[in-house]
Amino acid sequence: MSAAARDEAAIHRTIEAVWRIESAKIIATVARMVRDVGLAEELAQDALVSALEQWSETGVPDNPAAWLTAVAKRRALDRLRHRQMAEHKAGEIGRELDAQHEMAQADFAEAVDAALDDDIGDDLLRLVFTACHPVLSTEARVALTLRLMGGLTTDEIARAFLVPEATVAQRIVRAKRSLLEARVPFEVPRRHELEARLASVLEVLYLIFNEGYSATAGDDWMRPALCDEAMRLGRIVAELVPDASEVHGLVALMEIQASRTAARVGPSGEPVLLLEQNRARWDHMLIRRGLAALARAEALGGALGPYALQAAIAACHGRARTAGETDWPRIAALYDALAELSPSPVVELNRAVALSMAFGPATGLEVVDALLGEPALKGYHLLPAVRGDLLFKLGRYDEARKEFDRAAALTRNTRERTLLLARARACLLPPA
Repeated sequence: MSAAARDEAAIHRTIEAVWRIESAKIIATVARMVRDVGLAEELAQDALVSALEQWSETGVPDNPAAWLTAVAKRRALDRLRHRQMAEHKAGEIGRELDAQHEMAQADFAEAVDAALDDDIGDDLLRLVFTACHPVLSTEARVALTLRLMGGLTTDEIARAFLVPEATVAQRIVRAKRSLLEARVPFEVPRRHELEARLASVLEVLYLIFNEGYSATAGDDWMRPALCDEAMRLGRIVAELVPDASEVHGLVALMEIQASRTAARVGPSGEPVLLLEQNRARWDHMLIRRGLAALARAEALGGALGPYALQAAIAACHGRARTAGETDWPRIAALYDALAELSPSPVVELNRAVALSMAFGPATGLEVVDALLGEPALKGYHLLPAVRGDLLFKLGRYDEARKEFDRAAALTRNTRERTLLLARARACLLPPA
């Protein structure tokens, strides 16, 4: 490779890195001016194209993020001036359009003021609330958040969720159109709706994290890049909304769970379950960070929310030096509190596991059997997987084998299916 080609490649890598880190801030700043996240992303992308064209000749500026932001702002102001001129010409056609013209003048003045008054923190908060607006479907919120806040391409999002790139592109286009048609304001929600809107943001981040932590389909047990992105975005939101305990609870939950990443996969990529993991391979820095985030949630006072309670459960595992030291009675008690606060069949299934570890498999099986007719768990592979495990521990091997086979048929993850089929085979040669 020639020196020129190497320089060109280095510039492209720099631009990609800057975009991944700074794109959300640039889009947020421009969106405050134009009040349209779709247009804001388009203008930010235009600035990126300009960088690709100019930096090859002039070199990378000392502050590339500021350069991109300035160019995007200029594009936004040009767009607003053209809009103002169009409104002005239309206003000359008839007096009835004068009010619209005055409104355009006011919008333009507000946009200029916004361009001169940078408040990145507020802008990012507006952007994340807009991307996660409840008017959008869950899939659209996830895709738009990863695109606008994470700086991921449609191809990267598609590969992460194992769906066609065209599907992701359609979701993002429709999401932007829906926000525009619904006239969703680019603003932080007012106090009376802040809690519900924040819950929507946290739901999106946790969905992204969970897809990385336990992939629902494909050949890989985990997709750590998604976990990393969810944690990065969670930390941003935690700094933007420092008084919301559930934000810190979610960050704590994600970081403590992510600490097990290296130990959750064996040499050949096979899953390694929690009680069998080598805890020396856990990331103890992440555990400490997670515990600190949980302490921040607890310090804000009041009853812990669902994410903070789950973080407290994860902390019980994180503090245990060995599987045998795990405080299962406390975990069972925390699941009792979670089931009371946020009841769901999945919470009840997890509570059954905790009860079985604290008080014996028969206790857990009683709770699991009560869930067999639950419609929400009809196709959920973990219900037969948990039931199979409890039956195995009770020595009911033939019944356990059937449950593991049923779980293997339900999962769409190749690694998980292999593990479940191996457990089914183990039932044919039970321990003495």
